Amino acid sequence: MTFTHHEQTPAPEHPFAEFIRIIGKGKKGSRPLTQTEAYAAMRLILADEVEPVQLGAFLMLMRVKEESPEELAGFVLAARESANLSTDTALVDLDWSSYAGKRRHLPWFLLSALLLADKGINVFMHGAGGHTAGRLYTQDMLKYLGINAAKSVTETKKQLKDQHFSYLSLEHFCPKLHEIIELRPLLGLRSPVHTLVRLINPFNAAHTIQGIFHPGYRPVHQQAAALLQQPHAAVLKGEGGETERNPDMDCLVQSVHNGELSDENWPAIFTRRHVKDEELDPRQLALMWQGEYENEFAEQSILGTAAVALKLLGKANTQAEAYQLAVDYWTSRDKQKFIKA
Repeated sequence: MTFTHHEQTPAPEHPFAEFIRIIGKGKKGSRPLTQTEAYAAMRLILADEVEPVQLGAFLMLMRVKEESPEELAGFVLAARESANLSTDTALVDLDWSSYAGKRRHLPWFLLSALLLADKGINVFMHGAGGHTAGRLYTQDMLKYLGINAAKSVTETKKQLKDQHFSYLSLEHFCPKLHEIIELRPLLGLRSPVHTLVRLINPFNAAHTIQGIFHPGYRPVHQQAAALLQQPHAAVLKGEGGETERNPDMDCLVQSVHNGELSDENWPAIFTRRHVKDEELDPRQLALMWQGEYENEFAEQSILGTAAVALKLLGKANTQAEAYQLAVDYWTSRDKQKFIKA
């Protein structure tokens, strides 16, 4: 009895397999993606042309090796193209990412952003909520200030015109990336998407500000911003990973201004550390704005963060001038805002 040996033809390789192989081929065989390869990989992901098993493998391999500035820049370019928003570059003065959520303190940075908006600076804030238990996310905090998060790009444009501030969740301008962020409970880890969304700047604003949690990511964001030819960008290790200066600590701000990279240390405002509040009451946000609640840590968080933003925006040349301008803004703010009916 003879057996005929049929040679099995291997299935043709999936186009995305190449990108997994490049970053996953072991310690000696793997290498980072080039900016062009990262762009091509993210385009496939955003077009839903990748199998779930491939996406999981890619995200976790990328997480283990950590993204290079070139990879981040490539990912961001694909995401911007997918979101397809940047038509009117004059729409937003300052792009402010808010993806971390707060755990130890209230999101005082929200009042810094609203302080800039109170003086006619158009601030666009974007983020995502709810992917980590026990954190206060910006989109949930806005209601305590009587502010509605925008539900569409059209609504954001209207809010920016009417009140110089708008918050839009990632799900409304890049739903696929939002879907990937929501995988965190399945993967047990954050993925590179948490990093790239901070750099996405969907309306192509000339100025962007980002907070990160791990100091190692600060120069990566700075270099990626330079590769993306972002005219003005600032990255800082923010309180809880949000864009917020902790007044109890020195704050290193790494910036890009027209292609030039610079690092600047903002010294701590207080010499002694503050004890964190036992519990967080979001109602204090509006009370703080209205001048009906006093908290020196909160006030210096607001002023210190606003000062970094004002210097980035070119409204002041030195730290002292920027801080004084923040104080002037705060003193003359419209306290009748954010009083809920």
